[in-house]
Amino acid sequence: MNELLIEDLHKKLDNKEISDEELIKDALDKAHILQDKCNAFVTILDDAKPVNTSDSLVSGIPYAIKDNYSTKGILSTGSSNTLKDYIPFFDATAVKKLNDAGAIAIGKTVLDEFGMGGTGTTGHTGVVKNPWDTKRMCAGSSSGSAAAVASGVVSFALGSDTGDSIRKPAAFCGIVGYKPTYGMISRYGLFPYASSLDHCGVLTRSVKDAAIVVDVMKGKDASDLTTWDSSKISLYDSIDGNIEGKKLFYIKEIVSLDNYDNPSDELTWHINNFYKTIEKFKSMGVSVEEVSIDKELLCTIPSVYTCISFAEATSNLANLTGIIFGPRGEGKNYEEMIKDHRTKGFSSFIKRRLVIGSYVLQKENQEKYFLNAQRVRRLIVDKMLELFEKYDALILPVSTGSAPYLDGSKDEISSLDTAILEEHLQIGNFGGFPSITIPNGIINNMPVGVNITANRYNDALALNIAYALESKLNYKGMIAGDRHE
Repeated sequence: MNELLIEDLHKKLDNKEISDEELIKDALDKAHILQDKCNAFVTILDDAKPVNTSDSLVSGIPYAIKDNYSTKGILSTGSSNTLKDYIPFFDATAVKKLNDAGAIAIGKTVLDEFGMGGTGTTGHTGVVKNPWDTKRMCAGSSSGSAAAVASGVVSFALGSDTGDSIRKPAAFCGIVGYKPTYGMISRYGLFPYASSLDHCGVLTRSVKDAAIVVDVMKGKDASDLTTWDSSKISLYDSIDGNIEGKKLFYIKEIVSLDNYDNPSDELTWHINNFYKTIEKFKSMGVSVEEVSIDKELLCTIPSVYTCISFAEATSNLANLTGIIFGPRGEGKNYEEMIKDHRTKGFSSFIKRRLVIGSYVLQKENQEKYFLNAQRVRRLIVDKMLELFEKYDALILPVSTGSAPYLDGSKDEISSLDTAILEEHLQIGNFGGFPSITIPNGIINNMPVGVNITANRYNDALALNIAYALESKLNYKGMIAGDRHE
């Protein structure tokens, strides 16, 4: 039943064709099956039950929560051994709003440790496998949430996005991933990775479902001073599919095959499929233009992200000492105890990131690395703002192709040849831009995605463009394993 979209489930609940209890049982049964197949969950809430009802479209609908959201009385690990037994005393604002609206949490999903990764392989409970092909990755860090939605366990799941952590798993799993404008959803209760880049968001199987969920979660929050008043915005009501006359652009240096040495067959197919997507837009009366951006500037994206996110992570994770919470380390004094806790608790992957973050923050290195990264970030954002004065949105393929195989894969920056295409979604985090990924093709029985990014606060526009394209394609509501042409 939970393979249906939110709108359909809501109608069936209203018409008494199904009950909350039946939906919960269906979700829990499927969650256990998916857990055995893909390892998507840290915690499955077998005692989940309806707690209240409301007029909201999400009332009575089961959902899953990425395990870096604080949940009152429920294990919240961030997929790290440093918090393997941590049970918070409060709900994250986004979770509270959904629960208050009547949505029913049925589980907490696996992520790359503290959201720092793009493979879904570094969580403390193990590797998350792609439900389309368990030999492949889901991407990360919202890997468990993507797997749960793609498999039809739930119709939506919460994710977080610091570089592409909602949007790339969505592409690799054949679903929708939406990261709203920075501050549209409160980050209160989200375990921080890099505060200036972190976004709360959602994974669904349709654009309208993404709008429904974010309409519930969004809003100003006194506990998060970066939030802004979006009370006059109704994303769901704004979607009508009328985009005639809109102007989109794509970046030549990212999608031109001439920029790639010996492109693989899959990359060639993926780029050609992207151009077919552009033709779909043109058939709807939308103009799509090629724009050239200095490749030297584009090539800085991965290193800028590395410097800023690792530095902010070093600061944000400084409270994980084992003294205040988490398993207590061993030692003769508090310094030895903290060292033991962090040595045993953090994976080697996280330790490398924190070492880099500490290095770029050292007084003698700040100017050369951290501050320069901030300046280049500003250049990239300013270029995007300049383009958004002329165009309504940016459209680009999500990556170089479908989900990579788990065997032998490493969570490292891509080769220089493909790094821009693999990492360009970070632009949306640099500028806090609303950005949404939807499926736009199947290659070798695996889904691929296309991304649409608009200017800040133009979330309704980004969603409407994505919805119009979704309506022209045949991938809405896909369940892993569906074979769409």
